[in-house]
Amino acid sequence: MQRYTHPFPPFIDEDSQLLILGSFPSIKSFEENFYYAHPKNQFWRLLSGVFDEKTPATIEEKKAFLQKHHIALWDVISSCKRQNSLDSNLKDIQPNDIEKLLQEFPNIQKIYFTSKTAQKIYEKNFLHVKLPTSYLVSPSPAYAVMNFEQKLEKWKEVL
Repeated sequence: MQRYTHPFPPFIDEDSQLLILGSFPSIKSFEENFYYAHPKNQFWRLLSGVFDEKTPATIEEKKAFLQKHHIALWDVISSCKRQNSLDSNLKDIQPNDIEKLLQEFPNIQKIYFTSKTAQKIYEKNFLHVKLPTSYLVSPSPAYAVMNFEQKLEKWKEVL
């Protein structure tokens, strides 16, 4: 198993109010150098569905969309060993310093997780952080318990 380090910084600015945390970038996200890059991942479709807007396609469109809605993105894992993009294969996990990020960007009001793995790692390492948290149903194509429309309804309820 090879060790990987998170390839890009958090996407956040002074106006960010919501922080969405995933676990660790997929192999496709490594290649594209931005969050949720796998074409079958439903993250961008779900997020645009919540705000009833056109799904951003390019990295620049995605960044503009996030800034417009005051959303920050990062992952809970700084480095790990893995063989593929599945959360179940993540081993020897080192968390990102989420507490430091929140100190640097104090306008964050709530944290959301796009995987149960992300939520568990956060709760293990940052439970003392006093911000409300919520789980968003996984946008991963591997999470096939719900179809897109069902996921979108859950995201609208939570966000």
